[in-house]
Amino acid sequence: MEIEIATIGGYEEVGRQMTAVRAGDDVVIFDMGLNLSQVLIHDNVETERMHSLDLIDMGAIPDDRVMSDLEGDVKAIVPTHGHLDHIGAISKLAHRYNAPIVATPFTIELVKQQIEGEQKFGVENDLIKMDAGETMSIGDSGKVELEFVNVTHSIIDAINPVLHTPEGAVVYGLDKRMDHTPVIGDPIDMERFREIGREGNGVLCYIEDCTNANKKGRTPSENVAREHLRDVLYSIEDYDGGIVATTFSSHISRVTSLVEFAKDIGRQPVLLGRSMEKYSGTAERLDFVDFPDDLGMFGHRKSVDRTFKRIMNEGKENYLPIVTGHQGEPRAMLTRMARGETPYELDDGDKVVFSARVIPEPTNEGQRYQAEKLLGMQGARVYDDIHVSGHLNQEGHYEMLDALQPQHIIPAHQDMSGYSSYVNLCESEGYQLGRDLHVTRNGNLIQLVD
Repeated sequence: MEIEIATIGGYEEVGRQMTAVRAGDDVVIFDMGLNLSQVLIHDNVETERMHSLDLIDMGAIPDDRVMSDLEGDVKAIVPTHGHLDHIGAISKLAHRYNAPIVATPFTIELVKQQIEGEQKFGVENDLIKMDAGETMSIGDSGKVELEFVNVTHSIIDAINPVLHTPEGAVVYGLDKRMDHTPVIGDPIDMERFREIGREGNGVLCYIEDCTNANKKGRTPSENVAREHLRDVLYSIEDYDGGIVATTFSSHISRVTSLVEFAKDIGRQPVLLGRSMEKYSGTAERLDFVDFPDDLGMFGHRKSVDRTFKRIMNEGKENYLPIVTGHQGEPRAMLTRMARGETPYELDDGDKVVFSARVIPEPTNEGQRYQAEKLLGMQGARVYDDIHVSGHLNQEGHYEMLDALQPQHIIPAHQDMSGYSSYVNLCESEGYQLGRDLHVTRNGNLIQLVD
């Protein structure tokens, strides 16, 4: 069976992920993501109202024209998890393909919300929920099968999809870390990865996320970040002024920890910001988490400002606002607070807890720097980098190669400079650039089996 891979997006940057795998006449698309930094550098861009061609020209979503060179029919669109760099272009591109969108329940709900907010295109693809550990047949031949393997990431309900073909398995390895003690959900299923590496014809190809490939050692468990966060909040328990926390809205495990520790130090947690309400509300509705009954979630600006007024009236020392804006996004809640655009007043000595790292990209770094400077000008004290990454460091990459023993490897989720450490690791394991190690660019086709 012919096996061909189209590397469509995310092979020159971190963002706008999209890859297609053709097995015979059947094609499966993995991810359709947004490159948020390409949107943020433009003022007041509303992607919901924009045409896909304009977003492609901006470099914000994948240029999927290479799909016309694949001689087969798309049978499924498979987002791996609910981050925007993996699902943010579905509402702009999915309608071009007569194929269902197949994902885990939490991811499907987020995709549904993306589609409902779309104002330019009608997306009528069927939405199919599939849990980790389940499989489905692809195409009519009965020879190709899609499997979801549970992985751990900085968002719940993440999977690595595996396309089983007569020539071997194609493992799409974006995005994960090896967490054996996650705060929410099951540990990464390394046992299944090892089985896939050794059954049938093994792994024909492994497509791997190289975000942290230049970092030595092992990515710590989310439990490490949880204990770090506990230590910081308990250390400021006796402060009688304002404490504000921010983290990734999609990081439900971290939000859960913040809510719990706020209660421990005698403060009422409240979630503020549209995306904070969206992700946590969805997770609670699907029973992934059980938040306290009195936890407020407010996304609309008027509701948020009313909440801020209540906090100021009842005393900042009684509350822990958990807000959007960890990257210094111009319209996010923390940035508005730093600019004095909300009823919440920051005073000398007030604490701001960043339970997130800056995404290493110039737009984010500049915005975050500006936000921290503005907070400091108001007298706030910043507690930074209370976080663990959702991506594998070098030893995790080594363990995955040992588990899967792939015949071919395609590095992804980085630019050329970001691939170098992963290429070095692969070459130390006997792979050779241009033979079975394929460093590629957006818009290329790689023929693995003729």
